[in-house]
Amino acid sequence: MKRITATILAGALTFAIAIEPVPAQQVPVDPKAWAAYKAQFLDPSGRIVDNGNGNISHSEGQGYGLLLAYLANRPADFEQIWYFTRTELLLRDDGLAVWKWDPSAKPHVTDTNNASDGDMLIAYALALAGTAWDRKDYIETAARMAQALLSEAVVEAGGRTLLLPGVEGFRQPERKDGPVVNPSYWIFEAIPVMALLAPSDRWQKLSDDGLVLLKSLQFGPRKLPAEWVSLASRPAPAQGFDAEFAYNAVRIPLYLARAGIADKALLSRLQQGMTADGAPATIDLATGKVKTVLADPGYRIVNDVVACVVNGKKLPATARQFSPALYYPSTLQLLGLALVGKKHPECL
Repeated sequence: MKRITATILAGALTFAIAIEPVPAQQVPVDPKAWAAYKAQFLDPSGRIVDNGNGNISHSEGQGYGLLLAYLANRPADFEQIWYFTRTELLLRDDGLAVWKWDPSAKPHVTDTNNASDGDMLIAYALALAGTAWDRKDYIETAARMAQALLSEAVVEAGGRTLLLPGVEGFRQPERKDGPVVNPSYWIFEAIPVMALLAPSDRWQKLSDDGLVLLKSLQFGPRKLPAEWVSLASRPAPAQGFDAEFAYNAVRIPLYLARAGIADKALLSRLQQGMTADGAPATIDLATGKVKTVLADPGYRIVNDVVACVVNGKKLPATARQFSPALYYPSTLQLLGLALVGKKHPECL
């Protein structure tokens, strides 16, 4: 991509998503909270450590780390995370990232397939940071990744435009029940930026079809989406996976809220279905029984954000206090706090 193209993209991004310098005291992620997150999860090499998953790193974590560093207005930390990402994960020939890096394995990359949500997060964060900080190299890489996603992971099947979770292993004939999708991989806030980076009407179709699909996924007595869904015919929990509403799915309402999709019926159904003892939970879809209650404030904030968006309810004090323990819920908590602080200050 020529530099002039990156310059034009930067102008389009600035115009479309209103990126502008933010005073230090108004950054979406509080500097103290980011410092605590960084101390807990950011290795000096630049990798975000998933301490709840064998201390591995993955493209999703790198994407979240980049996004949070941008939201905290920390260019040096962003560059540190980006260095590891581009040197250790951007190894595929198609321009997408390998998804898994294990410090205990040799070689460290133990699965060269991509994870499409991780790729989208990385491209999204690069586009935002590149525009805000005048880094054309970030924008150029973001555009290449967006185009690679569009070419390799966005597919048409059964009249729908879908996001495959990975390039390999999720479509027919690789799977008899393919295509298989993960509803939590639709990062709705990022899709309009992907459309600026790699212009195509398919991005809007991906967003629209993803939302329609999500509304239709009402499995079991709690009417929840499965984590892994077969779309070979009628939507059904995919073969070879537990038929459950699991950890990844918990972030779906947060993604909707962050994208400004304030569909009260959908948000309320998800919140009610996934809640047990006042907290989100993993759910067996067939029976509706609770498998694990997720009591960490980082999980609870998903329900708190829904209550804010739907009913204007203020976040409880526990949601506003950030004390990172595990990577995934800590990430969700910062993303939730960033959203409420920027778009719903009335809930603080």
